[in-house]
Amino acid sequence: MSRIILIETSAAVCSTALVSDGAIISSRLCEDARRQSSLTAPMIKEMLDECGISARDCDAVCVSKGPGSYTGLRVGVSSAKGLCFGAGLPLLAVGTLDLLAAQAADEGVIPQGCKYIVPLIDARRMEVYTAVFSPEGKRLDTVRNLIVEPGSFSEQLAEGPVLFIGDGADKCKDVLAGSNAFFHQCNPLAGSMLRPALEAYKEKRFEDIAYFEPLYLKQFIATVSKKKLF
Repeated sequence: MSRIILIETSAAVCSTALVSDGAIISSRLCEDARRQSSLTAPMIKEMLDECGISARDCDAVCVSKGPGSYTGLRVGVSSAKGLCFGAGLPLLAVGTLDLLAAQAADEGVIPQGCKYIVPLIDARRMEVYTAVFSPEGKRLDTVRNLIVEPGSFSEQLAEGPVLFIGDGADKCKDVLAGSNAFFHQCNPLAGSMLRPALEAYKEKRFEDIAYFEPLYLKQFIATVSKKKLF
């Protein structure tokens, strides 16, 4: 079976995991988003050292491709590309929303009779990155950014229980409240990339390492501080 390094840096939590024989055999997690750039590579090295292997002993690297934090995605993709170039490994990418849909099953939070899983990634204020998934984790529509307001996801909620999952779940509770709305606040974790990563590897859905870019959805806008430095 294949060995795959998993990297997730799209949100406030930075996490890595190592897959071997279809299971997670090592993982690392850091909850300080400010240290993503400095800790991602050391976390990967720690896992490999723990298992007594090197990156060249692996078969692929899989990274969460977004949408999510602009800076976080850059860190994850740069780390993944560096490993791929350095060790001669192919690159896999899993959508962060797909990851969250898989994580719902991993964490056992899917409500009984669930009709849909709706990942919500915080995009500030009442905006989220989202898509609708089946209870089995199959994406049913396009990935998009959405301003959540009364009436959002009304069609899905009318059909039965809907699980809203992600770091944007809690802020939408009051707007989407109802008997069919269930919420699970969490950050995407590398370990939940296991199944989609193995599927992508089996189907040889490799990315072009040189030209691969994360899915940002929104353009990055740099701001200028109004504070006087001198």
